Amino acid sequence: MRIPAHSVCTAIRDDIVSGVYERGSRLTEEQLARRYGVSRVPVREALRTLESEGFVVTRRHAGAHVAEPTEQEAGDLLAMRALLEPLGAARAAQRRTEAHLKVLRGLVRLGQERAGRGQGEDLRSLGGWFHETLAQASGSPPLTALLTQLRYKIAWTHVVEQPAEPVEAWAERGAIVDAVARGDAERARVLTALHAERALPLHRLKRTERGRVSLSQHAVNTTSARN
Repeated sequence: MRIPAHSVCTAIRDDIVSGVYERGSRLTEEQLARRYGVSRVPVREALRTLESEGFVVTRRHAGAHVAEPTEQEAGDLLAMRALLEPLGAARAAQRRTEAHLKVLRGLVRLGQERAGRGQGEDLRSLGGWFHETLAQASGSPPLTALLTQLRYKIAWTHVVEQPAEPVEAWAERGAIVDAVARGDAERARVLTALHAERALPLHRLKRTERGRVSLSQHAVNTTSARN
């Protein structure tokens, strides 16, 4: 069975973001095909997609390498998200479904519970799911895709610390959901902008040292390919 390129792309992107492949390191089709247990065809397609997203650069006579964003570019990612997330929240207030609201409220409830217990790792995942669902509720596939790509890139370039008062952070998210539920686009936009602004000091640039990349076998999960 042929593994779709998007599954390979997701696997490579995840490994770039998590630091398996250091910035500037070379990526060969043969190496990647062996690591993920696929042929070189989906790898080639995946590399083209990752290049269009800014995770990979192709150098003449040198092949594909992991991109090396500058500090200025990394800072621009935060600025872009601070502009786009409020827009997404405003659109969500106009276009959300009851299913979106149910998920958002459930995530806020879980986030508040975990924050009260000090379960930091759970909060990180829940926060990501919250903002992903809010973006999807915007009803705009292009905007959702941009925000998803920004979240990946920020996770790649920055370490994000947990807020000193996580309960307050989740109260802010709860207020955003209330505004979305009421259809108040302007309030949803303003609250999301404030939430993003308060989160800025929690981001610090990652400092990486180029090292060897593990080439152990890492077959791509083919479950999604069958669906």
